[in-house]
Parts: sequence; structure tokens; C-alpha cells
Amino acid sequence: MSTKRKIKVVEEPKKIDKVAESEDEALGDLDLDRSDEDGESDASDSSEYSELEEDDDDDDEDEDDSDEEGDEDDEDDDSDENESDNEENADDNTNESDKEKAEKPAVVSSDDKIKSAKKRDKKSTKEMNKKNLEVNHSENLHKPTEEGEKQDEYAYDSSDEEDIRNTIGNIPTNWYSDYPHLGYDLDGQQIRKPKRGDELEFFLSKMENPNHGVTVDDPQTGQGVVLSERDADIVKRLQGGRVPDAGYNLYSDWVDWFSSDVMETPLRDIPETKASFLPSLWEKKKVSKMVHAIKMGWMKPKEAKTENDDDRKKFYMLWQTDDQTEDNIRRIFDPIPAPKMKLPGHEESYNPPPEYLFTERERKEWERATEDGDRRKLSFVPQKYSSLRKVPAWADFAKERFDRCMDLYLAPRARKMRLTIQPEDLVPQLPRPQDLQPFPTVNSLTYKGHKNMVRTISMEPQGQYFISGSDDGTCKIWEVQTGRCLKTFEVGGVVKCVAWCPNSALTLVAVAVDTKVLLINTGVGDKLVNDRTTELLSEEPDNSGYVPPVRLAQAVKWMTASGAEYPKGTLVVVNHFKPVKQVTWHGKGDYFATVLPEGAQRSVMIHQLSKWRSQLPFSKSKGQVQSVLFHPIRPYLFVATQKHVRVYDLVKQELSKKLMSGAKWISSISVHPGGDNLLVGTYDKKVQWFDLDLSSMPYQVLRYHTNAVRAVEYHKRYPLFASAGDDRSITVSHGMVYSDLLQNPLIVPVKKLHGHTQYDDFGVMALQWHPFQPWLFSAGADSYIKLWT
Repeated sequence: MSTKRKIKVVEEPKKIDKVAESEDEALGDLDLDRSDEDGESDASDSSEYSELEEDDDDDDEDEDDSDEEGDEDDEDDDSDENESDNEENADDNTNESDKEKAEKPAVVSSDDKIKSAKKRDKKSTKEMNKKNLEVNHSENLHKPTEEGEKQDEYAYDSSDEEDIRNTIGNIPTNWYSDYPHLGYDLDGQQIRKPKRGDELEFFLSKMENPNHGVTVDDPQTGQGVVLSERDADIVKRLQGGRVPDAGYNLYSDWVDWFSSDVMETPLRDIPETKASFLPSLWEKKKVSKMVHAIKMGWMKPKEAKTENDDDRKKFYMLWQTDDQTEDNIRRIFDPIPAPKMKLPGHEESYNPPPEYLFTERERKEWERATEDGDRRKLSFVPQKYSSLRKVPAWADFAKERFDRCMDLYLAPRARKMRLTIQPEDLVPQLPRPQDLQPFPTVNSLTYKGHKNMVRTISMEPQGQYFISGSDDGTCKIWEVQTGRCLKTFEVGGVVKCVAWCPNSALTLVAVAVDTKVLLINTGVGDKLVNDRTTELLSEEPDNSGYVPPVRLAQAVKWMTASGAEYPKGTLVVVNHFKPVKQVTWHGKGDYFATVLPEGAQRSVMIHQLSKWRSQLPFSKSKGQVQSVLFHPIRPYLFVATQKHVRVYDLVKQELSKKLMSGAKWISSISVHPGGDNLLVGTYDKKVQWFDLDLSSMPYQVLRYHTNAVRAVEYHKRYPLFASAGDDRSITVSHGMVYSDLLQNPLIVPVKKLHGHTQYDDFGVMALQWHPFQPWLFSAGADSYIKLWT
């Protein structure tokens, strides 16, 4: 008997599962208690059922006769499930046994409680089986019949399928909370509320009943319903906030509702005209024109697209900067929202309060600020109107819209770290002028004697004397230390330039007057040197066999000075065919060069003193020559035209370098004693420093003058240079040139000297440094010569 019961019990949970699936509406209002200990027993419900039956075999033998009859009825029901009469009898017997048990006293032992719980489970199982049979019967009724047979739609009535036992309908069950019954069955009998066990029964059921955790109460019948594994899994997933169906894929491929095929659906289906089948004349003409243009090369056919064309970027970041090279980075790292417009206030109303309207004084002040361009509190005058329809059009509407668009266009789009730079940090760190001494600072002596502007001065090589030339037609020799005028030479014309011969074995000066260059013995200093100078130049050297070219013979002529027309001490006169502007000596004192600005291709001449010979180095004119200089060390000649300075190699007889000044008119040049740097003064207020080893462009441009620059000069021993111009000021600067070629020259202005007065728009005309001391001589248009020490 126990074996039979085991087999039956193994099959019973399956039937219960089917019934539980149809009881889904019971899940919403019920509470599930399922401990962790029950989790292990869910997978093997049938085995635990059988174990419980085996454990209770001994107890079943000691039950009452009524219990044995109930068990026998249960066995008969299980063996003959398809017979409804047997089910009804078994149900009646079960109901009778339940009534008998209900009449028994309530005081029982714990074993009796366990037995009564088992009986209730069997009873509920039989009721569920009965319900399952009726469901199967309805399914069989709805199955399709054989062909030809007509199905009777009234053969089965499903109106009572939802709840077979309780007939109260769809009403709240809490209406029966004060009554001992739950409702009425099909026969009109009251369905009594099941007896609720105490805490001990609940605990025993929890510990011993394997289906305790998956049993829910049916509110319609008050009976416990055991959930199937599928329903329990659905409830568990719902409590965990997951999808109830474990097999449902949330991320499955999207199924298009419409097809993506574009169907050709004409809006109108008119038959094509006869003209559409004939070739078009205008199209033929257009194609023939295009073919002709392609043949002639006027029209380029479009290039065929390659595979790489699609890979090109079609869109570009509008605000991307050069340092943002990645394509996937954010466009703006720290964005700033666009500025919002200022909200209108009361003063912009068409009917503002009286305190916002301008008084007469405020209106006049507003109009004055508008005329002067000062800041105003309001950009308009508040006005009062009686109604809104009387307000005219706003005159500044277009301007306001434009200003708003400009605000949005020019608004910063990202925050940037602002550098706190002091103005002092932008100025290069130059040494203090006090650390760069000595340089001239004060006017020590003023040499007075000329009656007109002094155009030129020149120092004796030993630094004891200097000579000056003026527009009053005289040249004067001065002693530096005392300021005395030792000699005066009347040359009979405007002295354009004087130059003391750098050869210390001769006391000779070259004076440019009109078209002549006078070589005069100064007669100062050592008498033996004076006598030797007169002896060397009093007689013409032997030039037999030398025939000057015709082009040269017409331009220059050497002659011995004789007669009273030349000043005392004049030894040689060199006549030129055009006025001479400048005379400059070579460093060894045997050659000197003259500049004739109007001489075209013969504007530069080089003369040799020892042989009384001249030569024309240039056959073509490169522009109006302003100044020439010999290189102090190498055989180079610097020729300055209006805009360029050309450096010629006298040995190779070729152009070595061309310096681009960028100035409108060059006035003067000076070469550094080292020979690698050049100073250029221009009439457009600039002084340019050229590094000959660095570039053909200026290394530095100094703009310290407010008017034309007349003269620039390097010191031969000290790192000093000076510039002077028509603004009557002299700028003294420190210019250190380092022997290290990698180090750039250091240029620092140290002093600005003022002392000359302006005469006829001219200021300082010439500058000359003392050969040994940091002293500066300046000649001005005010006929004075000043010594700065």
C-alpha cells in the first residue's frame, strides 16, 4: 500500500502544477513566504512527497476508521480519475469526513495537527483534480471535428469556468470579513472560512511541508494553492524587478514595420508625348558646345571618383584650433553659455512711471554725452505715450539686432587660463645704463667761430685736433683740449665734406668744395711731418706710359695747386665733372673715394694718392649713390643708394651682398670696427643695425628720433654708437658685438643729448667720435660744434 501511495504522490504534483497555471489571478493579493531552506527542496518535490509518505506510514495505521475510509476513497479516486461518478462519491465522502473532524474537539496533540494538515492537502488536491478534468473536457469539446460534421456551439458552457465553487461574482472579498463564510457554492450552500492555525502550526508547516514556500491562499475559496515551478519563477522575477518571462530577449533585432524598399509610384501616368522620342535640337547643340570646349581645354571633365574619396572628411569643426588634432575630442572643453540680452526695465515702457522720464537738465546732459561720445546710462530717451498703438517704430532696431548678432558671433566659447603678465615682463631685461659707462653725458666744450651751419667734421688720427667745414666757405682746425681755433682756410665755396688722412706719417686733409677736392697740408703738429708731407705732394709723380681711359679723362683731372685762388697749404687739386658730396679715406691712407650724386654711372670714383691716378669701379648706374665707405679690415667697398646698401669685393671685383633696408631714403652709413656690422641712418626717422653674417634684412630697427636722421657713427674702441638728426637730439647707445658668433649683439640706448638749436629746419648735421676717449663731437646747423664727455 505504501508503494502505491508513493507512485500516486509522485504524479500528483504534476496535476497540481497544471491547476496552478490556471489560477493566475490569485497571485496579486497573496503573500509568499519562502525561506532559504525551501530553495533546495524545490527541484525534488516528488521525492520529498514520497519521503513524507514513508515517514507517515506508521501513523496512518493508527488513524480512526473514518480516516481509513477516507484513504480508501482517495485510492479509488486516484485509480479511476476519468469517472465523474467516482469523483463525486469520493468528494462526498471527503466532505463527510471533514464535517466529522470539524465536530471533534479542538484540543489535539501536535501529531494530530500534522495528520489534519495532510488530510487538508489531500482534499485540496482532489478538488484541483476535479477542476482540471473539467478544463480538459472543455478543451476536448473545442477541438475541431471530422470533416462534414457540424460542431454544436452550445454543447459546452464556459460561463462558470472562472470560479466553479464560489458564486458571489466579482465583488471585494472583504465584504465577508465579518461573516463566518466566504460565499456560496453552486448548490447555494455557504462556503465556510477555513480554520486558521496558530503560530505553532505555521512553524511546523514551514519546517516540514516542502510546498510551504510556494503555497498561496485563494481569496475566493480560502484554500491554499501550490504554485508550479514556472509560476514561482515568474513571481520571483517580478519581485526582483526583472522581465517575468525568462526566455524573452529585450535586445532582439528590430523588425521593421515598413519595408525599406522605395517603390516607384508615379503621381500621374500620362502617356509620353511623341516629342519625347525625338532627339532634342537644343540638347544636341549644348552637347556639341561642351565637346568642343573639352577638346579646346576650356572645360575640364569631372574626375572619376576613386575609392578613397568616400574616406575623406566631409565635415570639419568650425571652431577647432590648430592644437586640437584629434577628431573625436569634444569641441569645447569648458564651454561658456552665450550672453543673454539685458531684460527691459521700467524706463523702456511705453508708459513709464514719472520718475523714469528725463528732466530738462538730464536731457541736455544726455545730448551732450551723445555728442562728445561719453558713456551714457541709457542709449535712448524714455518717452510716454497714452496707448500702445501710438508708439512709433523703433529707429535703432536694425542696429540692435546687428549688435546682438555680433555679440553672439564674438562671444568666447571656452574658458582659457588668463596669464597674469606684468607690463615690466614684456620689456626685455636690459642692463642698467649706469653699468654700461663710460659714455658721454654732458656738454663740456662749445667751439664757436663759424658763421653758418657746420656740415662736416673730421678727427686727426692722434685725437689732438679736428677740422670742420661750414657753409660760410671756411674750414677751421681746432685744438680739442683748449677749444682754440688754430687755422682757418678760405676755400671759396660751401664745404660739403672734410676727411683727415688716417696715415699718421702725413698731416693731410681732403676738402670737398663744389666740383674740386683740395688736399691741404694742415701745418699743425710735428714740423718734420709737415715738411715731409709738402715734399711728397709738391711734385707730380712719374706717370709716363700711363694713358687714362677717355671715359675717366673726361671725368677727373689731377693738378698741382698754384696761385692765390687756393688757400695756403693746398698741395693737390682733383677736379671732377660734377659736384662732390663726400670724401672718404681707405684705412691705410693711400686711397680715397669720392661720391658724385649726379654722376650717373660715374658717381663713384676711387683715387690713388701716391700715383695721382683715378679709376671708375662701376660701368652701370645702380641708383643715386648717397654714401660710400671702405671696409676697415677686408678689401670691401660699401655703396649706399637710396634704398639699398651693396657690398662689393674689390679683389674679386663682384657684388658680395645686397642689404635690403626697406627705407625710403638712406642718409648715412657707418661700419663697425670689427667689420661685421653696419649702421644705416635714414631720412624716415629710423636707424637700422645690420648683422652682415646674419641676414640681408635689418637685425634691429631703432626708432628713437622724431625727425630725419642725418648722421650715424661707431666708436673705434668703445662699444658705443650715436645717431643725430633734425630733431636736435643725439641718441647715444651701447652696442656690444661679441666674438662668439652664436651670441647676438647687445643694443641698449643709454643717453639722449640735447644742446643744439634748430636752424632752417635743420638740427645736428654731423657726428664724430674721439679716436681714444668716449667723447663725442657734434656739428649743428646753429654754427656751433659741441664736445660731449
